[in-house]
Formats: sequence, C-alpha cells, structure tokens
Amino acid sequence: MSIPESPDLSVFNYHLPDEKIAKRPLANRHDSKLLLYEKGYISDKVFREAPEFLDERTTLFFNNTKVIPARLHFQKDTGAQIEIFLLKPVSPTPIISTVMESTDEVIWECMVGNLKRWKEETVLRRTLNDGNQEVQLKATLVNRDERLVSFKWDNKDYAFAEIVELAGQVPLPPYLNRAAEPEDKPRYQTVYSKEEGAVAAPTAGLHFTDQILEQLKQNGVKESFLTLHVSAGTFQPIKVDDAREHPMHSEQIEVTIDTIKDIVEAKRVVAVGTTSMRSLESLYWFGVRLANGNEQFNIEKLELYQAGDLPSRTEAFQYIHDWMIDKGIDKLSGSTEIFIMPGYQFKVCDGLFTNFHQPGSTLMLLVAAFIGEHWQKVYDHALQNEYRFLSYGDSSLLLP
Repeated sequence: MSIPESPDLSVFNYHLPDEKIAKRPLANRHDSKLLLYEKGYISDKVFREAPEFLDERTTLFFNNTKVIPARLHFQKDTGAQIEIFLLKPVSPTPIISTVMESTDEVIWECMVGNLKRWKEETVLRRTLNDGNQEVQLKATLVNRDERLVSFKWDNKDYAFAEIVELAGQVPLPPYLNRAAEPEDKPRYQTVYSKEEGAVAAPTAGLHFTDQILEQLKQNGVKESFLTLHVSAGTFQPIKVDDAREHPMHSEQIEVTIDTIKDIVEAKRVVAVGTTSMRSLESLYWFGVRLANGNEQFNIEKLELYQAGDLPSRTEAFQYIHDWMIDKGIDKLSGSTEIFIMPGYQFKVCDGLFTNFHQPGSTLMLLVAAFIGEHWQKVYDHALQNEYRFLSYGDSSLLLP
C-alpha cells in the first residue's frame, strides 16, 4: 500500500443546511436516532436499540477522555475582555495528564481572543471561589508569536485541573454559534469520561447511558477504554487542494496494557468514535515500529500508507504487549497525527459508531475510507430523513 492520490475534495463539501445542525442535546441521550449501515444496507433505528446489533464476539473500544473547561475569560483593568482557549501544554511537560495534576506554574499554547489588546508585560488576574476559599489566578503572555500563556495561582492545594474547573467554560464547537449554558457541562461529556485533557468531546460516545452500557454487558459485549485527548484541530477544515498537504493536528494517546491485551484477544473490534478509531489504528502502526526496532510512539501523518509484509492485528498488538512487559510499564503514552483517507486499508477496526460530520473535514475522508463510496448514500439518507448533524446530533453504526 502506497500513499494514495488525493481524493476530489469537492465531493466531500456537501450542503449542510443550518437547521440540520443540532444546537442542543436531546433531553435523553439514548433517544437520538441511529442510522444502521450494514454491508451496504441502511435502516433507521433509535440509539437505545444499539445493543441489539452487537453480540458476544464484539469488543467496544471507548475513548474515556474528559473535556476540560478550556475557555477562560479575563478582564483587563481597562475593561477590555481577553478570551484564552487552552490548546496544548508546553511546560512543565507536554503530557496533558501530568500538567492537569500540577500545583505549580503551567504554560499552555493557546488561542487568544483580543490578543492585540494584551501586552506581554500585562498580568491578567481573576479571583476564583469554590465556596470554601478564594484563589488568585494570574495569566501572563510569555510569547506572543507562539501564543504561550503562563498560569500561576496562589494556593498549592489546587491542581490545575481544579483551577480550570473554577475558571473555565465548556468549549463548545464554534459551529453551535452560542455561549455555553449550564446543561452543557454534563451533556458535552460522556458518562464514562475519566482522564482530563480534551478540549472537544468524543461525540460518538455522548449517546451512551449507564443503562445501555449495562445492556451491552448482559449481551456479552466486552468493553475496553483508551484515551485520546481531542484537540481543537478536530474542527479544522481542509483548505488545500491536495488533502495530503493538510497539516494534521497531533493528539496525545494513553493506553493501558490491559487494553492492549483486549485488542489481542478481540474477535470483532468496534470503535466508539473516530478518536477511538484513530487511536486503535495508530497503535497498530506503533506495533509495526516495534517489529522494526523503533520504540518511538509518535505516529506521523502518512506513516500508515506502507507497502510490504505487515503483521496481522494480533501480531502487532502482541509486539506492544510483550514490549510493555519487557519494559515493566503498564501504561503507554504517545502521540499521533494519523490521517485516514480513501485508499487506507484498515488494520484493526471492524465497525464504527460515529456522528455525522462537517462538510470538507478530515473525518469525512475517514468515513469514506471505511465504507467506500457508500458514504454518500449514508449522508444523503441522513439529510433526507431528518437526522440531526454534528456534535449534539444523531449517531450511526457503520458495519461494512
């Protein structure tokens, strides 16, 4: 397999009327529609029926990242409003899980609204109150060109995760065109979220409830968890004519040895969301690296388009499992900027739960890679049958 030709990107810029975009979640998560695509056939279901379509051969892989309130607002003494959107940590480490536990100064790369009104020597301040005590938070612009912002606070009893919980707002996607509301805090979060660090939700998981998870267990469906901290790059449209030149965002992955073992033993792998799919396929290519003597887990954008004699899914993940045993580690951390587009031959995933994505996005290419030209039939059906689109929208289960 070699790097494919760039697909005709105009095909993926389908027309999405604004009224098709779900601006708010449904009252009950599992009441969303579910488009079931199975070997070319489409049927309309409701998400609470999802357990009926999976059996004891299936292992579901969930992304348990937790969305942080990444949008912080400050006001200068002059009254000017400065909005800071956390993108990725730089110091004391780029590892998100470690930074979220930090009680000392942290530095993040950020998007800054009204940047021209914020001089580098100006310290922005906010007083935070959790109901028991006050905390003074200071933000300083330390590098304008790289948009690096330092955060310090005066109480070491608080980790940075607790600081952003007090100071931040839910980072709703820009296409919702509205401010965050109280109901967004629990609803723009999966019920199984655990590892803090995402600035966007893994939205395919928003439909799952504790009741559905229990029904799946009763059906003999196995569940396993990994972590990919979703970045703001997930909303970045393709702006180049050649998709291969699109700058893919790098995202951090963490996975335990138990999850690696689950993949080795899995008979049928179904990814809950494109972030889980990208994580699983990236892990396969890390296994290929290990087989070739490379222990670096930083999967590059087009690395997945390799020809030659490649290991099976089981073999690749057995390499990872044995390597982790040999190194004495039970959690693996790495990064990926993997770009799945038509022409990719999937190595791990047999099925996918996913919402309906933005026109012209990299995720449209991923769906097209997974189910081929039938993606157009799926999207036409969804548009014609009152499906709700994007983050708070309806779901699909793709079983090619």
